[in-house]
Amino acid sequence: MRSEQGGEGPDGSTFSEALATLKRTGSNVVVVGTADRSAHDAVCRRLLGTDAPRTRLVVRTSPGGSCGWLPPEDAAGDTNLITYGDPGVECNATIVDSDLLGPLGQAVADKIDGLTAEEGLEPAEFRVCLDSLGPLFSEHDPETVFRLVHVVTARVRDVNGMGHFHLRLAPDDDHVKLLEPLFDAVVEVRPSETGAEHRWRLLDQDVDSQWIDL
Repeated sequence: MRSEQGGEGPDGSTFSEALATLKRTGSNVVVVGTADRSAHDAVCRRLLGTDAPRTRLVVRTSPGGSCGWLPPEDAAGDTNLITYGDPGVECNATIVDSDLLGPLGQAVADKIDGLTAEEGLEPAEFRVCLDSLGPLFSEHDPETVFRLVHVVTARVRDVNGMGHFHLRLAPDDDHVKLLEPLFDAVVEVRPSETGAEHRWRLLDQDVDSQWIDL
């Protein structure tokens, strides 16, 4: 099939198989697009698996965030938060108050280890959201942000989890291109007449999905 922008895309079965492989082996994606928060929120809920019991870790780098997702009191599964700087709204939050990203990366790695220490988690049952990278790029040099993302993505893969990182920039922005080698896919979001839609670009296979409703 062919995407709306003319690039060759996989057929449905090939794309589904590729996504299934990412779930089995651990994966990380960067969610991009300058759309408003509702589009990022919609894809975030899907990637966090809010329709099923999961073990989740949400890292907030600013009070508002790009997706604004916070777990409701009756959310299925366990959800923990790490907030950086201003804690904003807390829910089992670990506050990392530092001008350096090293302590944030260590706190996230430690939390991942703690949440996945018990045996029994199936592949992709552990989900991570980092919301978002934009504030970090505005306060730190790109190389420091790259090192933080490298630490977190490596830990997510080690535990066969699924991580996604919000960055409300165009997919061809230099900051997105800098981070692409750390990710398995770039997920672009945009508003649509029915709400929002997203499109996947699988980096290792260099294939795109079509635009898919959220």
